[in-house]
Amino acid sequence: MKAAVFHAAKDVRVEQVELPATPADKVKVKVAYAGICGSDLHAYHHGIGVQIGTPHPLSGKMAPLTLGHEFSGVIEEVGQEVSGWQVGDRVTIEPLIYCGACANCRSGNYNRCDQVGFVGLNDNGGFAEYVLLEPRTLHKLPDNVSFEEAALAEPTAVALHAVRESKLKVGNNVAVFGVGPIGLLTILAAQSAGAARVYAVDVSAERLELAARLGAIPINSLQQDAASVILGETGGVAVAYEAAGVQATLTSALSVVKKGGEVMVIAAYAAPVQLNMMELMIKEASVTSILAYRHIFPDVLALISSGKLDVKQVITKKITLDQIVEDGFELLVQDKSQAKILVQVNEL
Repeated sequence: MKAAVFHAAKDVRVEQVELPATPADKVKVKVAYAGICGSDLHAYHHGIGVQIGTPHPLSGKMAPLTLGHEFSGVIEEVGQEVSGWQVGDRVTIEPLIYCGACANCRSGNYNRCDQVGFVGLNDNGGFAEYVLLEPRTLHKLPDNVSFEEAALAEPTAVALHAVRESKLKVGNNVAVFGVGPIGLLTILAAQSAGAARVYAVDVSAERLELAARLGAIPINSLQQDAASVILGETGGVAVAYEAAGVQATLTSALSVVKKGGEVMVIAAYAAPVQLNMMELMIKEASVTSILAYRHIFPDVLALISSGKLDVKQVITKKITLDQIVEDGFELLVQDKSQAKILVQVNEL
């Protein structure tokens, strides 16, 4: 089968690989669409986050391996020991790898597993025609949810989990710093949770235009002082969602929260950052964070199915698997008008 295989930083090859026979405890999924995530970009450009050098303790895999953790498809084969799933079931994938035995897993917080990993970073993923998966990663699609929408379930889960874990209450004003795909989906999630004004802060005019289409108030921080605008209009937001992952946006996020407010960190940071603890204390504000999600995919799919989360608005381009390097990984760095690029792996 054809797959986009990570060998090293800047070395992802679309090549033919052999798919093993389906083990008795797994299912084989034929992939329809797979989304390109910021984590995939970090892996491609810098080798960050992907399993290199030593096998992952749970999956037993390491590079070279197939990338891709945001994907949908249809079950092609069911292992003999698997129950509850049938060939032909339409599914999306919750790609967390976890042990199920550590204290966090036993308490239900499997995203905090001591050995947590991701399909597509620590095991073979969805940028392939077929993928072998544990049944617990599968979620059945409502009939009216398309494969394209289902490929966005994973990043939407990140955004919805962040909003639900935050202090947001109906009628609150919020700000989102960084409006790439996760930031855009956070705007939608905050609106669905009852946020009043949602400010979108970024340096890309194209991304801010997308945010405005979703109903956010755009602020280009190269042209305006975000703190002056937001504080002047609201006196401070209840929650600032930090989805950019750099020092400047973390600093700005803290500056715009009201007293007793919250900075919710969603982004992954490539380098350590500083925080003004005196400002944090004077405001009696809090800084919290989330790692991925837990127990939320059914709600994500229900909200998409109901139309309350119109995730299709975040899709800006569709490409084929053969185009993934130049028109996917490379383009996303160069073209800031792009949000979510979907890779159509098979026509289903």
